[in-house]
Amino acid sequence: MKIRFLFLISLLLLLPEIAEAQCSMCRAVLESDTDQSAAKGINDGILYLMAFPYLLVGGLGYFIYRSRKKAKKSGEA
Repeated sequence: MKIRFLFLISLLLLLPEIAEAQCSMCRAVLESDTDQSAAKGINDGILYLMAFPYLLVGGLGYFIYRSRKKAKKSGEA
């Protein structure tokens, strides 16, 4: 179980490296530019902004899980 969890976390951390998050309009404008560093910067910015809602929801889910587990444990005693 722990190995599966570590594999999932490592996969999610490596996934943004292969993802392309630009919309079609941004892609068309940025591909016309000769310097591709701006396109890479925009892509990275989109991916970083996309990560925060998942972190917030994950933290909230963990907090709810922990509080339910604590409530269940105190109810058994």
